[in-house]
Amino acid sequence: MYLLHLALGGCLKAPPVLYGVTEDTGGHIAYVLGAATALAECPEVRQVDIVTRAFAGAQHDPVHAAPVERITDNCRILRLRTASRDYLSKERLEAEIPALTGTFCAMIDGMERKPDVIHAHFADAARLAQAAEARFGIPWIYTPHSLALQKSSGAASDPALASRLASEMAAIAGAGAIVVSSRDEAERQVTAYDAEAEGRTSCIPPGVTLAPDRGTAAGDRLIAPFLRRPDLPILLAVARPVRKKNLSALVEAYAANPALQARANLVILAGLRAGLAGADEQAEVIRELFDVVDRHGLWGRVALPSRHDDAALRALYARAAKGGVFVNPARHEPFGLTLIEAAQAGVPIVATCNGGPVDILDRIGHGVLVAPDDPAAIAAACLRMLDANPAAVEAAQERALQHFNWSSWTRRVLPVCRNLTRRAAPVRRGVERILASDIDGTLTGCPVAARRFADWHAARHAGMLFTVATGRSIGEARRVLGEWELPRPDVFITSVGSEIWRWSSGDRVLRCADYAAAIDKGWDRAAVMAMVRRHEVTWQAECEQRRWKLSLFGSAAVARRIEADLARRGIAARVIPSHGRFIDILPAGAGKAAALAFEAARHGLDLGDCIAAGDSGNDADMLAASGAAILPVNAFAELAGLHGQEVYHSPHAHAAGVLDGLARLGLARPVSRRRLQHA
Repeated sequence: MYLLHLALGGCLKAPPVLYGVTEDTGGHIAYVLGAATALAECPEVRQVDIVTRAFAGAQHDPVHAAPVERITDNCRILRLRTASRDYLSKERLEAEIPALTGTFCAMIDGMERKPDVIHAHFADAARLAQAAEARFGIPWIYTPHSLALQKSSGAASDPALASRLASEMAAIAGAGAIVVSSRDEAERQVTAYDAEAEGRTSCIPPGVTLAPDRGTAAGDRLIAPFLRRPDLPILLAVARPVRKKNLSALVEAYAANPALQARANLVILAGLRAGLAGADEQAEVIRELFDVVDRHGLWGRVALPSRHDDAALRALYARAAKGGVFVNPARHEPFGLTLIEAAQAGVPIVATCNGGPVDILDRIGHGVLVAPDDPAAIAAACLRMLDANPAAVEAAQERALQHFNWSSWTRRVLPVCRNLTRRAAPVRRGVERILASDIDGTLTGCPVAARRFADWHAARHAGMLFTVATGRSIGEARRVLGEWELPRPDVFITSVGSEIWRWSSGDRVLRCADYAAAIDKGWDRAAVMAMVRRHEVTWQAECEQRRWKLSLFGSAAVARRIEADLARRGIAARVIPSHGRFIDILPAGAGKAAALAFEAARHGLDLGDCIAAGDSGNDADMLAASGAAILPVNAFAELAGLHGQEVYHSPHAHAAGVLDGLARLGLARPVSRRRLQHA
């Protein structure tokens, strides 16, 4: 396979990279380099190229003018040359896109073997990829990195913003697949442009390339001249000096809290600079930082180095790991690679509650999210993390290393590349039975059993249709299946049975409009929300709220009270408690059983022809209504009362329990503990 990454902005070169040398030389370059080099190590990948723009200038490394730069034996950087040879910022790059498009298509036309897939980074690169697809038929992936729709209130008066929004809209509409790093991107940012784009979006967390820990000396040398007490722990922030990174608010938070000043110094690596002159945004932000430090008399407590390199940054992570904290106060952070670097270095984290950090902190199980417009909360969170439990920080470090690595990213993204060349999956004919299984705790939980289930799926009878029925969104369902290397289902029933998704061409799944229309009848989402707010409940995260699903935290008793209140007010809805702490509210005609019955009817079947497997309360209706039900031994107590001739309580856990139930029905080989142990 020959894969081509396309990224036009910033100073992209082989490592080491001077991050922050320009406003556009940021995390996306680390992403592109990490992704490309990891892919180049995969046996099925013959060649990986990164295509960027050539430019020259006395202030830039001469390599940026070189047409070819090799990174490894089968990974290189190719640079597009046009009449304009100057470095161009993202805004000025817009005028150069037509020329770059022509040059890029000419480059591909001259290739003996053309790329199998193009991966475009940002919307400007997507325009080149779309042109190459039109001319050569090459499918392409889009990774936005940062989307502008949250700024759209000014689009009418800002032609540049309006143009960027139009480019992003076209990129999302045209891409064969969209790969993002966080749920916020997948389920809020991308869908704000196109609700149906969720079916082409894969959330695949990237890795980071963290250098080995060589101690704190390089960092200590860098910051010591700024500080009266260099022995104190540090609050470390690393970000480009642009307003959306909100660095001035961090300094204000520090200035307003004497207790925090007494406990730690503040260190901000805000790009690379040569003085304070200049009229661009970076220079203005740097001047603002100096002004805030000066007004509050913070010199001696705050370090703002003008230059740093990779060795100094790694040493400062090591320094922060000795009783300090990493802080990201951005107004909105699309993802947050520096948060992962800090976590993998063993640093406690305080981060903005807007965007990708929500995902990151959830995965590592540690850290504090704060509102970026609340300086007092930022300072309080920093004080709290200065006293973080070392064992909890170490556990978070291990989880960060486990979840965020390029090997996992390549394992997930290669199927996306392969799927892009697939035609629409044929509709399965002659379906005789349907297996509908929950994912979490039912198919996941034991890697060996999950592999055995994948083996069963590969050899299953042609008349058996496999669907997952999960409380997760479609993007999260695909992510978890991919991470556990579970088989690709024929159909997805998601969001507790409020959505059905089926495969289309390539890597795309489409939401069933007919099912959506059926459950929408009588569903008054606004009325349900208004009633629920009368109760003392805690809402789940915004990304858990769907068009046909509202999700809360609460007990079964709370769920019963809400259900009774809805009934008294004549509001049609279903209230489903699960796992002892979750509550989902759906349209009256929705649920896993309803969705499974809808899917069965498409094949001339009914629920009596279905086998259901699940472990929690949101599976109960499907388990009770199906012709056969399988409960693994790890099923929650809330299903203990589910009994009947066709309900099988397996003595095995997770996917082994599902296989055991299938064996009881004559549809799989008997489960052997020995087979599971020696898989």
